[in-house]
Amino acid sequence: NTNTNTPTTTRTTMQDPTQSNEGKHGAESAHKKQKTTQAPPPAQTQTEQERTATMASNAADFELKGKHVNVAMLTAGGLAPCLSSSICHLAKHWIKSYRAGEISGLTIRFYKDGYRGLLIGDSFVVPEAEWPTMDALDLIGGSPIGNSRVKLTNVKNCIERGYVKEGSTPLEVASQTLLTDKVSVLHTIGGDDTNTQAAVLSKYLLDEHNGKVTVVGMPKTIDNDVIPIKQTFGADTAARQGALFFSNIVSESSANPRMLILHECMGRDSGFLTARTAYYYRESLQKKEFASPLFPSHRQSRDVHAIWIPEVKLDLMAEGARLKKLMDTYGCVNVFFGEGTGVEEIVRDMESKGEEVPRDAFGHVKLDKVNPGSYFSKRLAEVVGAEKTIVQKSGYFARSAAANEFDRELIGNCADEAVRSAIRGVSGCMGEDEEKEGNPIRPIEFERIKGGKAFNVEQEWFQKMVKEIGQV
Repeated sequence: NTNTNTPTTTRTTMQDPTQSNEGKHGAESAHKKQKTTQAPPPAQTQTEQERTATMASNAADFELKGKHVNVAMLTAGGLAPCLSSSICHLAKHWIKSYRAGEISGLTIRFYKDGYRGLLIGDSFVVPEAEWPTMDALDLIGGSPIGNSRVKLTNVKNCIERGYVKEGSTPLEVASQTLLTDKVSVLHTIGGDDTNTQAAVLSKYLLDEHNGKVTVVGMPKTIDNDVIPIKQTFGADTAARQGALFFSNIVSESSANPRMLILHECMGRDSGFLTARTAYYYRESLQKKEFASPLFPSHRQSRDVHAIWIPEVKLDLMAEGARLKKLMDTYGCVNVFFGEGTGVEEIVRDMESKGEEVPRDAFGHVKLDKVNPGSYFSKRLAEVVGAEKTIVQKSGYFARSAAANEFDRELIGNCADEAVRSAIRGVSGCMGEDEEKEGNPIRPIEFERIKGGKAFNVEQEWFQKMVKEIGQV
């Protein structure tokens, strides 16, 4: 029965637990006249050493080849145009390995609503007869199993939200769920927070329960800001969708004299999405045909006039003076800006006034509450002399789209290697490792996964673009 939850021993590649830091009291003993017997090392240290020796000597036992595999998947964090596609391709390659006889059996389980489902034990198993239906997920946006923002190490937050009871810890509850469900491979589809939480859970399970779950993450984020991954899933699709969004919104420039349009793109720490969205929009603009220059709405009036991102210092007054000249010439100004642009300045302003800065479970500033768009619109509108200002956010439109061909190909290649790695018992976050020669797709060690990768503003395409629009 391919849906039987047969226990399977797998391998985790997390580093060995840190040795006990209890002191040895050698200096104190040197002053004692009587001869003493050296105390044995703490039991915890012995256990850790035994585990290390076991993993080294029995590595072959952790592999899944020829065994029944219980695969579980979850999606977490914000949406991105890749979640459904990632599930489709992971399932397809697991089924392919099963059909090829690489593994003896296969159970495919899904936890609903990310780590929330793992904590409350809300999951379902797809029977073999229904496996072919998962092909349809490749062209669907959003997550077919639901997302949530849950930090397993934030005990207080998990208790307040009712995911765990007082006196218990999220890591222990999640571990018990995985043990009960006899999961041997966990695929976490999310950003850096999602995958680093998976690494913490994998280590806890090994340390506290000698449970071995191979964790293979898939890097989802439209910000493309995960170190050391060259291209995260969904970022290219989101940029093209954001460009499509603005191709309609830009017509609002003709709705009122001296119109200021602020197009806000997602991107807390990275300007990649804002820059790439502007690039794709301008690319599409060049393909459009316009009437006689006598008409006031033309290519120049519909162009991008400014691109503001976190990586480039913004002098709002200087930019305002430059943009006022364009407003006087075209009767409108179009600004693309990343949601993380100017946040530090806004937060400092709030804190100086004694105002509370709203943050999520991970400690990130809640950008929808801080509202950089409102901040910019008030200040820039005055400088450029705008009669009407609108702030339009393409984020939700862009991130909820289905993955495009570029992303589907990237996801498929990573899913193929993800299954191969899991069968070998190797944990990590899949992606193109830009710190390795040739950017190979491989399971990147979780300890190397970090968020906040800055967009490289020195790239030729970006420098060419900001020069063309007169920003530099």
